Amino acid sequence: MNRAIIVGIAAVACASLAGVAIAANRMANRDPNRAYQHITSKVDKLMNEINATDAQRAQINQLKDKLFQEGMSLRQNRQSLRQQLFANWDAAQVNASDVHAQVDKQVDAWRAFAHDAADASIQLHDLLTPDQRTQLKQILSKRFDHAQGMQPSQQQ
Repeated sequence: MNRAIIVGIAAVACASLAGVAIAANRMANRDPNRAYQHITSKVDKLMNEINATDAQRAQINQLKDKLFQEGMSLRQNRQSLRQQLFANWDAAQVNASDVHAQVDKQVDAWRAFAHDAADASIQLHDLLTPDQRTQLKQILSKRFDHAQGMQPSQQQ
């Protein structure tokens, strides 16, 4: 298989898994259980559309659960960082090194999460058959294009 196609499929899968985690982070402001249920229903629908086997479903759900938990952890870290940064306003003088270290810690956490999402997309790629990958790519491409307001004829 052409390397560009493999990279493209991995990128689409990574974007979808990252989207799941970002949605979890956004929805977590409301109710984490509700967010989890919403994401699970979306993933289940996609697995139904590509006719995933029971073994594939189990492994995909493990990937989803891991990314969801990491997204929830990032949310907690973000809230903690926000509190720490606001607390600096009460200080007579702010230590720039401390602020930078706090921000760097959050950036490193997001970087690690992005790497985990990329690894999950590679694992997803390896779990699916070529036909399933093609189906998933088509489904996600349509959804991403629709979300961006682009019609297939407008793409270049």
